Amino acid sequence: MNLNVNWSVVEIILTVIGYLIPIVALFIVPVNRKPTAATAWLLVMFILPYVGVLVFLLIGSPKLPRWRRAQQRTMNERIEAIAAQVKQLPGMEPVFETPIPARQTPFISLSANLGGMPAVDGNSVALLDDYQAIFQRIAECIDRAERFVHVEYYALSLDDDTEVVFAAMKRAQQRGVKVRVLMDQLGSRKYRYYRKTRRWLTQAGIEWHLMLPIRPAHGEFARLDLRNHRKIVVIDGSVGFTGSQNLIKRNYFRHDKIYYDELVAQVSGPAAVELNAVFITDWYAESGELLDGQSERAMLEMTPLAGEALCQVLPSGSGFEYENNLKLFTALIHAARRKLVITNPYFVPDESLLVAITSAALRGVDVSLINSEASDQFFVSHAQRSYYEELMMAGVKIYWHRAPVLMHSKCMAIDDDIAVIGSSNLDMRSFHLNMEVTLVVYDHDAVVQLRHIEANYLKRSKRVRLEEWEQRSILTRLAENVCRLTSALQ
Repeated sequence: MNLNVNWSVVEIILTVIGYLIPIVALFIVPVNRKPTAATAWLLVMFILPYVGVLVFLLIGSPKLPRWRRAQQRTMNERIEAIAAQVKQLPGMEPVFETPIPARQTPFISLSANLGGMPAVDGNSVALLDDYQAIFQRIAECIDRAERFVHVEYYALSLDDDTEVVFAAMKRAQQRGVKVRVLMDQLGSRKYRYYRKTRRWLTQAGIEWHLMLPIRPAHGEFARLDLRNHRKIVVIDGSVGFTGSQNLIKRNYFRHDKIYYDELVAQVSGPAAVELNAVFITDWYAESGELLDGQSERAMLEMTPLAGEALCQVLPSGSGFEYENNLKLFTALIHAARRKLVITNPYFVPDESLLVAITSAALRGVDVSLINSEASDQFFVSHAQRSYYEELMMAGVKIYWHRAPVLMHSKCMAIDDDIAVIGSSNLDMRSFHLNMEVTLVVYDHDAVVQLRHIEANYLKRSKRVRLEEWEQRSILTRLAENVCRLTSALQ
């Protein structure tokens, strides 16, 4: 057998293919993709065609597989049907017919059209920012559970800090309460005690599933950074928790001095049923089981009104057709008239969000952005700081929460009547890739709570001044610009 290879011919073929790759990419990459992202991908393919096409095949699709999107559509239809049924429930008319200020109506309609869930009245909301006390509060509510406990976290670990919650789940399971647990596979497995946690859940008789597992042998594969970033706990459909805090040790098992501050909303009332609907959607996606034994309609009939706060839950992620959270956040920022405070650890806005924030500041709104001095992600940290100069020139006040605490809370307060608490960062990943959940509270008292928490953040923060920021080194600016460019590769 003649194994001689004409390397000249091979070189010519590879060269031709190298020229063809960017040409073919022109027909594929820009489809349903933002111009900035498409331009970044095309630039990579023109400069490094083989590397570019390989990376694009691995992480180029910002959507879940088709079968997962079909599941999401199925659950969206179910949620919309439930919402229509609830409006007809005897005695539930006040939940949906309470007069709503005209200013809030557009956001309620937008969220309902994006996520399928209406605004519901009759809730009480408590904002919690003590890391360990949050776990204690969740455990206490689980100990009062009578029917079910639903737990869903991006990062979930049985450790010294979280043991109180796991013990409560075990007690609930032992007394006949159905406990279900979801954890993101990659979000949880990178931390210590991952295998121990799974064994513990199994031995406790608790049913659990991994979210978005990477199992090619079972036909389950999507780009690795498409993750479920939600944090949800629901007890009996009457009490729910959501926010930024994972079920994990406060320092996330880090080897440096960084530890995390978080914000969680405890909501009692009909809005807890909406959080449960999000959990049910994810449970169906991972287990194939549609939890309809205790329907949302029946839960709402059994859920007492707990307060006067009007709330709405908005799920978002790559299973939806639109960037739900980005659209809502942008609309809310455009509506600010007096004061806007954005608290988020990861701020890498797209053009629409950046325009909304700078426009608010330029029209006279008191705009503050609370970030962190400490950094746990090099690329995100430098990318977000590349926007500081433009923000400050527009009049946005930027504060760094002092290290070693990394301020991980994700919240927003608009004027004195709208508070937003959830799992979503303000970056491309949370807008385009991650599955997130947001609680919007249209209530003055909730904003008062959030303003008090913001004031505590500001006491532990330092102001970033434009004149000082402009003195940073050329190398720092270069790192920021490079990281900003890579953030567009979605």
